[in-house]
Amino acid sequence: MTITTVRKRTGELVSFDAEKITAAIEKAMRALNLRNRRKAETLTHNVIMSLEKKAESFPRGTPHIEQIQNTVEEILEHYDERIFKAYSLYRRSRGIAREIREYFKIQDDLKLDVNALKVLQERYLLKNEDGKIVETPTQLFRRVAKAIASEDTKYGADSQKTEEQFFSLLRNLEFLPNSPTLMNAGTRLGQLSACFVLPIQDSLESIFTTLKHMAIIQQSGGGTGFSFSRLREKGAIVKSTKGVASGPISFMKIYDSTTDVIKQGGKRRGANIGILHCTHPDIADFVTAKSGRKLTNFNISVAMTDEFMKKILSKGTVVLRSPKDGKALQKVRAADLFEMIIRNAWETGDPGLVFIDEINRRHPLKKSGTIEATNPCGEVPLLAYESCNLGSINLVKMVKDGKIDWEKLRTTTRLAVHFLDNVIDANNYPLPETDKITKEHRKIGLGVMGFADLLYQLKIPYDSKEALRTGERLIQFIAREAIQKSVELGKERGSFTHFEESTWHAKYPSMRNATCLTIAPTGTLSIIAGCSSGIEPVFALAFIRRILEGKQLPEINETFKRELLRRGLYSDELIAQISKTGNIKRLKLPLDIKKVFVTALDVRPEVHVHMQAMFQRHVDNAVSKTVNLPRNSSFRDVRAIYLLAWKLKCKGITIYRYGSKPEQVLYLGTGKPIVATTDYAGDRLTGLYSL
Repeated sequence: MTITTVRKRTGELVSFDAEKITAAIEKAMRALNLRNRRKAETLTHNVIMSLEKKAESFPRGTPHIEQIQNTVEEILEHYDERIFKAYSLYRRSRGIAREIREYFKIQDDLKLDVNALKVLQERYLLKNEDGKIVETPTQLFRRVAKAIASEDTKYGADSQKTEEQFFSLLRNLEFLPNSPTLMNAGTRLGQLSACFVLPIQDSLESIFTTLKHMAIIQQSGGGTGFSFSRLREKGAIVKSTKGVASGPISFMKIYDSTTDVIKQGGKRRGANIGILHCTHPDIADFVTAKSGRKLTNFNISVAMTDEFMKKILSKGTVVLRSPKDGKALQKVRAADLFEMIIRNAWETGDPGLVFIDEINRRHPLKKSGTIEATNPCGEVPLLAYESCNLGSINLVKMVKDGKIDWEKLRTTTRLAVHFLDNVIDANNYPLPETDKITKEHRKIGLGVMGFADLLYQLKIPYDSKEALRTGERLIQFIAREAIQKSVELGKERGSFTHFEESTWHAKYPSMRNATCLTIAPTGTLSIIAGCSSGIEPVFALAFIRRILEGKQLPEINETFKRELLRRGLYSDELIAQISKTGNIKRLKLPLDIKKVFVTALDVRPEVHVHMQAMFQRHVDNAVSKTVNLPRNSSFRDVRAIYLLAWKLKCKGITIYRYGSKPEQVLYLGTGKPIVATTDYAGDRLTGLYSL
């Protein structure tokens, strides 16, 4: 009996199309790097023959879609175990995705994976006043592309052509802008920047004005950075009242409490960074400020000078001075204060270090002011009131036939710079001061995500010299193309204000953007894109993700899964075993697999720092990266990392020792599977994301 119709899950009857079976089988084969159309057609023929034999058991001879898929699995399991497993795993994940889609009434018109759907539902897809989702993922990307491309009309360009280019970039997940742009572009709110730095002067008026500005920015989806270094020390006399100053830490607590109250844009938690100069009299209190689960909405970093770092090595003393009048208040041994920083970083993950002299040395706008602070994760040093919009290229999409597709990377880089420059004009800034200085300097931050996955695809171990060479070749190429595109935009649209006073002027005839590159921790963006975060190594190759009302789904790194399937090594039992530790170093697997598929805690600490420093050499903003350390790491390890980062001219450094924070996302070695929530991006175990 010939099969002519199929019953869909909705109950609707549609014509039977054998090509859809062939396409599904080919998709499973591609996961194994197999391209054999004839074999897929032969397997489809076998499926049809089996269905026709069963036809009398189907109501009116019409099979349900699930019955067809069951038959596909039966045939594949009989003829090719590897293709069967690839098909079965994909079918299983699509089943969970359907549950999420139906539960939240999302129209999944792009067939995104489970985690992407859940994150889009929680944060990005527009909702009406009743909380009902009113757009599809495709409509989200169209909304963003249209809003950003429309700025081309100001410069006499074809905005419709640009819209299609931007839309293709977003829909194919080749590039994604920072979260506020995805959330707010094309909406009444219209605030599109992720990063802001706000000044705090030594007066109550300034402190609480900035607090108000912070609240406005965080409500619109932005993250905020502050230097508290200008506030007078605790115990200083306040002349106007004859009272005593309470010091920077007391005001940080007020900022922290305010952030607790504000849920950013109604969609995500607030993120801050607090920075204090290494010579501030309250530096010791600052270093220990996060002990005991305090300041939970802050990352904190010490602004370290070259002089201070040299005094550490020479065992010299430094003078702590009042920010009010520069008066020397105390002498301390630099090494003693450094040991306090190291101990607290070892115990809690904070503070990190910001190498403030290196930041200002490389800032292209030295005559416009001195940088004192960064955005919450440290990847964008900014002047007072500046904002910056970020975006990241998905490197997973830049690989073709096991090699980097340089032409596609060139096209993507140039389009991304165009996109980010347009965001500056499309943005509805929350503060007039920010509107003015951001449009004057036009800073953008183009970066990458999926670097660890790229190395997996190229079969290059993260902890190898070849990985450093590959990373350097990549970032040099992206930097060259991004700068060239900014030069062209500068010629077409005009250079940023103060271009002639910048360091760019000696090298280029024009420049649209004062900065072009940033390496950010891509957080939920990498979940949408289905890749690893930023340039971080993968933390766990397999774990359990909690998806929906207690439903849990095994999550396996995609490239690793494909390699296991390709070599006939995949089994549910193996994945369950890996999900207990996240790594494979003690498992009986081929040595070449164990060599390539290393995880964050397999990578030696100094390799993390060398990777960060290599990217930093070619990035004009900064690089956000965490050095993940095993639980048994020592103070000496932390000291060596911080000193190496300074010597290699990083702009900042952050470490995290496994198990040192109570709010850690993943726990290993408990004998049970690792379990994570939907928004875990697969890299950092804890901390605040600004994206």
